[in-house]
Formats: sequence, C-alpha cells, structure tokens
Amino acid sequence: MAIGTDIDPAGTAVARKRGPGTSLFAKAWRTADFKIGFAIVLGLLLLSVIGPYLLNLSPTQFNVSKKFLEPGLLDGANMPYLFGTDQLGRDLFSRSLIGLRNALFIGVVSVIGMFIVGSAIGMIAGYVGGWVGLVLMRLTDAQMSIPVVILAITILGVTRPTPLTIILVFILAGWPAYARVARSVTLSERRREYVRAAKILGASDLRILLVHIAPNILPPIAFVAVLDVAKMMIFEAALGFIGIGVQPPTPTFGTIIADGTKYLMNAWWITTVPGLLLALSLCGINFMGGALERSRNKILQGVE
Repeated sequence: MAIGTDIDPAGTAVARKRGPGTSLFAKAWRTADFKIGFAIVLGLLLLSVIGPYLLNLSPTQFNVSKKFLEPGLLDGANMPYLFGTDQLGRDLFSRSLIGLRNALFIGVVSVIGMFIVGSAIGMIAGYVGGWVGLVLMRLTDAQMSIPVVILAITILGVTRPTPLTIILVFILAGWPAYARVARSVTLSERRREYVRAAKILGASDLRILLVHIAPNILPPIAFVAVLDVAKMMIFEAALGFIGIGVQPPTPTFGTIIADGTKYLMNAWWITTVPGLLLALSLCGINFMGGALERSRNKILQGVE
C-alpha cells in the first residue's frame, strides 16, 4: 500500500492526513541542517527582493565619476556603496541582488517545470506501459544523452536569450531524470491493493494517477529537485559568463563576474561580491537537499 493511503472499512481508498511528501518535509524540518539552509535561502530571497529598494541605488545607472569605488564597508568615505562600484560606476551590491533574484527565479521555475513535465511523462509511461511506455522512455533516453550545456549553446546561440528561453532550455534538458524516477514509482505503485480498490470503486485512470500515485513520487524526487535548483543557478551563471545568458542591461551573476575578471588586480570586489552571494545561496540549498536525502533514507529504513 502506498505511503499516505489507507483502505477504510467499506473498502474505499482514502488518503491519510499526512502524505509522504508532508512526512518527508516534516522529518527534514526537525534537522538543524534543513533549518540553517532554509534560513539562508529565505534570507537571501528576501534580501534580493527588498534590498535594492532599501538601498535606493539603481543597478543600471551609470556614473563614471564613481567607478571602481572600494566597498563602503572597508572605506566609509564610499558610503552608501556598501560593496563598491563597478567599471561604470554602478552600485555592485544592488546589481548582485538583482542577479541573485534572477538566478533563484530561473532555478526554481526550471525545476518546477522539469518536475511537472518529467513526472507526467514518467507516470504515463509506467501506468499505460506497452508501446506507449516504450516510445516515451526511448525518447527520454535520447533526450538524456544530450548535455545541458550543449543544448543551451545550440538553442540560445540562435535565439535571443531571455529568462523564459533559458527556463525552457533547462526544462527541455532536465525533465528526463524526473521521468525515469516517476516511471519507476508508477510501475511499483500500480500493482498495489489501493490502486485495485480505487479501480473497483470506479476511479478514473487520471484520478488514480493524480490522487494516489503522484504523491508517492515526491519523496524520491524531493532532494534531487532541491539540489537541481543549485545546479540550474550554476548553469545560469555559466551561460551569462560566456555571453549567452540573460542579456544586459539586466544584471546576472555570470555577466557581473565576467566583467570583473578584467579588473581582478585593482577591483577584486566586482567578482567577489556576486561570487560570495552565489556560493552562499548554493550552500543553503545544499544543506536543505542533504537534509531531505537523509530524512528520506530514514523513512525508507523505518527510523523515527
């Protein structure tokens, strides 16, 4: 029987109050790693949203008379530029916060899209089976053989890179991993008693997939999805660094760091500030992903 599903005395399949996904996150939340990671990510997210408005400094306005100002935290005479300015006199901290916001948005939305597309294809392949499942999984294998960087360069090199196109490229590259997991879970769950009971009671295939089988896909995918957010943030920064990410004047981690590499000797803060923000956000996400993985293993082992 699936986690989170019971059969009542009348034989009706009903869901427990706490599903498998809820149990996973509840167990992970009790760990220090998850709380620390969540606090880091939430703090950075709030800072990226409200920080630019609190600083009241434009991330795109040029002021060449103030270029290469050292961080105000090191030289009080350069306040309010807490982390200095770049080669065009733009405030580096507000630019980095906008870059963080864009990276988190692209990473989270991309992973949500991967999960939805991959889970849908995997569940259909596992539940229907036959030639339909065979075709879908061969398509999955073919797509999985194409590296995300190669796919991104091929598509973004002939189109105008925007957040939407980058998200679509990441979804196109990442959904096969989720499809494989979803198919594996569906193949296991479709033979369970609660699925047979639901069929006898007249539940449609769509209801069985969405209500009974889909919740069981979350535990094995949750920690992978969280870690994939970090991976997509790195890919987004890499694309910006080589010039095929979101285009200026929109600030991104990749473009800021790429600009700063030309001035490492006399303006080290241009690369350091966005690099530290990116590293800190990745640490927070990895803390959460690690806690989810350990909690999943404990659930599988029956450890409280």
